[in-house]
Amino acid sequence: MGQMQLPPLNIGPIALDFPVVQAALSGYSDGPMRRIARRHGAPYTLCEVMLDKFVAELKPRRKTRHFLHIAEEEHPVGGQLMGADPAIFGPAAERMVEAGFDVIDINFGCPVKKVLGRCRGGYHLSQPDVALEIIQTVRDTVPDHIPVTVKMRRGIDDTPESRDNFFHIFDRAYEIGVAATTVHGRTVMQRYDGPSRWEFLRELKQHAGDRVVLGSGDLFTAQSCLDMMEYTGVDGVTVARGAIGNPWIFQQARALSAGQPLPAPPSLHEQRDVIAEHYRLAEELYGAERCVPDMRKFAIKYSKLHPQHAEVRADFCRVKQPGAWMEILDKWYSDDLPGVHPEVEEPNPLASEAALSV
Repeated sequence: MGQMQLPPLNIGPIALDFPVVQAALSGYSDGPMRRIARRHGAPYTLCEVMLDKFVAELKPRRKTRHFLHIAEEEHPVGGQLMGADPAIFGPAAERMVEAGFDVIDINFGCPVKKVLGRCRGGYHLSQPDVALEIIQTVRDTVPDHIPVTVKMRRGIDDTPESRDNFFHIFDRAYEIGVAATTVHGRTVMQRYDGPSRWEFLRELKQHAGDRVVLGSGDLFTAQSCLDMMEYTGVDGVTVARGAIGNPWIFQQARALSAGQPLPAPPSLHEQRDVIAEHYRLAEELYGAERCVPDMRKFAIKYSKLHPQHAEVRADFCRVKQPGAWMEILDKWYSDDLPGVHPEVEEPNPLASEAALSV
């Protein structure tokens, strides 16, 4: 598809200069990841999803302080909540506003089986009355200037009942006062299998009119972010798995939007400096011992940008002591060689849509 100049994005009163943002990522989008993303061009990020009951009862201890920790450079930043009981969402949302989150995002999209079994996340798409009660509770609880947003999938499954439930929740949410929705092009039952249906997002945005809709699903390259916006007409996109270990995707999307060629992948010295800074921020937040296993999952993703990614990944996986982390950087990132763009193994949604139309 051709290039397009991407417009700014507004989430309620919050004005963002660019419409490609970092999604909430369970187990990943903590403070260090969010700060790295912001420094690389993401105008807005969301924290990893937190359970309403956990947030409402959270005590200010060193062991758990990172959950509500927000650095000054992060604003605006969104806090995402998930749970089962509408009554608990209110106190939890209030706690997140007190912590400094600028937006409260409600998760009706998580497809994990354990979550669904506890009537959370994507399960709410099957019970519109409860979903809407949650939205109403949060909107009534937080101050008027704090936008409330909702993350959804296109339904529990592909049945007509599921579609009706989706549109009922979607339309009523804006009537209640939601500022924006983020919609993933897969169903809850699909989890992460098969392509994201961008055709549904295009239909949805036509239905939504001037209501703000962000798209999600299969955004693993900067070009795919532009392609989704051009093909579907959504107001913005949220990059999820495609941003783990690749914060440069936001800079690359900005360059493409400005009519520039796709920037070269970051050199090994650029990668080394970002990985080292990510580690420093994690160590500062979690402590030297705890950040080692937490950083391993990020290093596995960062290694995909190294031309010898299999060997680099294997060495990162063997790190057990804090000091060994820098030894890996010295071993594999000392020469400032060109990096590589990470391989994309996911299906191409546009190719899938074309096949469906044949």
